[in-house]
Amino acid sequence: MKGSKIASRYATALLELSIEQNKVEQVLADMKYLLEVNNETRDFQLLLDSPIVKSDKKIAIFGELFGQFEEISTAFVNLITTNRRENHLPSIADAFDLQVKEYKGIVPITIVSAKQLEDSTRRIILEKVEKSVTGQLEVTELIDDSLIGGFIVQMGDKQIDASVASQFNELKQRLTR
Repeated sequence: MKGSKIASRYATALLELSIEQNKVEQVLADMKYLLEVNNETRDFQLLLDSPIVKSDKKIAIFGELFGQFEEISTAFVNLITTNRRENHLPSIADAFDLQVKEYKGIVPITIVSAKQLEDSTRRIILEKVEKSVTGQLEVTELIDDSLIGGFIVQMGDKQIDASVASQFNELKQRLTR
């Protein structure tokens, strides 16, 4: 929880600065690239977490890795590293992405189903969700065989569970009371 507060605060500061300098898209691209490097390279993760490698050395390495970054992004990464918070960079980049979506009025939702949804079913689900939110939906669909049937809609910290597996669990709990 503490890490997510730190990430959120730094991401907010970065977003405000990006808006002020009209560089939101460029900084967003930089943060997405940072996340991509983090997710694909174990050595990068080890570097972020290493207490042995000094901040100035990390800044030099980041300069090589992220030389194409916007000036704001480079200064931000250097500041975070100087303050010995570089291990939070991936979560800050993630939080920044979410905050940019919020700033633009984009609402990310995930629909998890047991199999690929038919267009008519997807349309009905999205119509119901659109009634409860303001903004443009960004839909991600995932397949999870363990659901047996039905679907789960996740939107931020809200979840609508209309899966068969969930209904079985509810029935099991009622019968075993």
